[in-house]
Amino acid sequence: MPDGRKLVTLRDAATYITKLPKAEHAAPEWQAAMEALLLVADLGGPTMFARIGVMRAINRHVARVFNPDRKDTHWGRRKLARDR
Repeated sequence: MPDGRKLVTLRDAATYITKLPKAEHAAPEWQAAMEALLLVADLGGPTMFARIGVMRAINRHVARVFNPDRKDTHWGRRKLARDR
């Protein structure tokens, strides 16, 4: 969490979402997170869906940056018959 707390249970996540300001609460990311929480709580869906929804909503203002230095090259190039 941005303030240092941790969401341990689904109830913690639900109370956190309901206590958000109205403008932030209406954001599409938080709406999707609430939908995922309801799916897990009511229908017994995979808890990973709820976790992913909440994490995406919390980090929605963080820009994802591609770092080309981290890209690993392939182990080796395939050798063609014409290059022999």
